[in-house]
Amino acid sequence: MPAESWGWPQSDEELVEIQGRLATAAGSALSSDPWLWPGEQPILGGCFVAYARGGAGPGRAGDLAWATAVAWRAGNAADQDSRSMDHHLRGVLARDRPRQADDVLAQSVVTACVPSAYVPGLLARREGPILAAALAALDLRPELLFIDASGLDHPRGAGLAVHLGAVLDLPTVGVTRRPLVAVGEQPNLQRGGVAPLHLGDRCVAFWVCTRTGARPLAAHAGWRTSPETAARVVLDASTPAARTPVPLQEARRVAREARSLFAAR
Repeated sequence: MPAESWGWPQSDEELVEIQGRLATAAGSALSSDPWLWPGEQPILGGCFVAYARGGAGPGRAGDLAWATAVAWRAGNAADQDSRSMDHHLRGVLARDRPRQADDVLAQSVVTACVPSAYVPGLLARREGPILAAALAALDLRPELLFIDASGLDHPRGAGLAVHLGAVLDLPTVGVTRRPLVAVGEQPNLQRGGVAPLHLGDRCVAFWVCTRTGARPLAAHAGWRTSPETAARVVLDASTPAARTPVPLQEARRVAREARSLFAAR
């Protein structure tokens, strides 16, 4: 099915129906055209949504949000002890936009009110449209995209990492602090440690320890990516000094800085 035919649903019921079809399509896409780490250094993207502070509850329809997307070329991040915290991660407040880190190739920010409340398993209705807008505003298209969301680890096998990838026709990997519905024992807390996460008898994600001594992340198979590929790219795109892969780390920083700029006006 062409990517543009998926769209963004107008109701929870419509999203549930789409997710059922997306799960089947994700399996077909992975079988026919799996994304594999290329020989050269790929351009990896990250996207993130930050919300206005002060809201009550987990999230309501109409919440003001800042969605960001960044493009970053994979290099030797896994061999670096750290990136410069002052120079790269914290940023400097400018008058009209967040500062772009030196190792980021492109970044974009989109501000909008999200159309729906937060409902577990239905995140695509809330964040899908604004994230797609942020990616459309990015000057450089990444070869793979990190998303703060689950993928195959989902009650219907099609979390936001799958849905956004299908809409954009872009390979995706979800990265979260914990699985959504999959289960599995955590690995030893040494960088590079991995352990599978299963939904029934199917491996849908991996625990990945990206920083020695820190809690592992869940690396989710998304659109055109397997759990094994997700685990590798999450580790390769992170530094030993931080849990989160660099593109997602930068997208989060930019979103939060854009929110701070808005509050300071």
